[in-house]
Amino acid sequence: MTDSLFILFVLGVNVVFCEWLCRKPGFRHIGTALLVIVVTAIEANLGLIPTTATPVYDTIFSYLAPFALFLLLLGVNLKDLKQAGLPTLTMYLIGSAGTIIGVLVSVWVFSARESVGPLFYALAGMFTGTYIGGSVNFHAVALHYGVSKAGNLFIAATAADNIITTLWMVATLTLPRLLQRRFPRQRTATSLPNLAATTGRPIDAYSDSETMTPYDLGLLMSLGLGAIWVSQQLATVIPVPFVLILTTVALVLAQFRVVNNLRGSRLLGLFGIYIFLAVIGAYCDVVALLSDGRLAGVLFGMILLAMLIHALILFGIGAFFRQDWDVLGVASQANIGGSTSALALAKSLGRPDLQLPAVLVGTLGNAIGSYLGIFVAELLRAT
Repeated sequence: MTDSLFILFVLGVNVVFCEWLCRKPGFRHIGTALLVIVVTAIEANLGLIPTTATPVYDTIFSYLAPFALFLLLLGVNLKDLKQAGLPTLTMYLIGSAGTIIGVLVSVWVFSARESVGPLFYALAGMFTGTYIGGSVNFHAVALHYGVSKAGNLFIAATAADNIITTLWMVATLTLPRLLQRRFPRQRTATSLPNLAATTGRPIDAYSDSETMTPYDLGLLMSLGLGAIWVSQQLATVIPVPFVLILTTVALVLAQFRVVNNLRGSRLLGLFGIYIFLAVIGAYCDVVALLSDGRLAGVLFGMILLAMLIHALILFGIGAFFRQDWDVLGVASQANIGGSTSALALAKSLGRPDLQLPAVLVGTLGNAIGSYLGIFVAELLRAT
């Protein structure tokens, strides 16, 4: 079935079904993002929707995905970083350097140029971006280099990323407690103001649920579409990737509180990303993916090695300077999982004083991850 309205109907229903499924035991920790890829891939391989390019898919890649990325970046107000606290911010930046080193080493160890293929440099950029500031950077870099349309490669990378990210959440929950028992550190108690008082955005604004008005919706639509148009025009006259121009425009707008506090930006952004991921699933050849276990193994190994190097550098330097283990765990989780999972970790560790720093350094990662991801990719492509 190639009817555009039917395809959109299926993609929308898939998001609804996967959101519902994630509330059930056994699926909650898989996440909507991965589920929507898998469900749509099954439907496409059964012939329900096309597995090749269509006008709907092209429109989603060209407009909806950039629009969603733009909206997710509107929550990044860099003025708030002064509230993150120097220890958390410093450890976060050290963790970011550890990620870059880890990715470069893993590319070399696994001979990624030969084992992954011609898009190895783009995969390295995606891993750099996502392990500096979360999945928004993963998708931005993938979109820029066209990895999104390499269905099997993208899905293998997404699956490996989801597995390792989940394992790392468990690790950052466990490591600070174990290390505190074995090597006691004085906990750095901060008296920072709460998130709502500081940023004007309540903690609930960083969840998947928001309320919004027609005013909010209209303004978000206008800003998003206008930003895409401006970025496309600028990309034709200056030698800078479109996705970096769009990121910069979003970050500039986000420094204005009236824009930064607009309700619905995260909600609409997540929905757009889920539709985008559903199209990724449609491009997947399930039989080929299952038969190519070697690729999945290589990607899993690369991510695991990069993660371990990141951890050794961050926790090693943190231990040398006798930093609070909880601060190191939160900083690492802000790198690997972004602001939402770092916030969840701070809550789980019983450290309400670290909730604000967790969110703020996580949003810094949203801001810089795509720049650093494309930097690493171009560095590897040039060598």
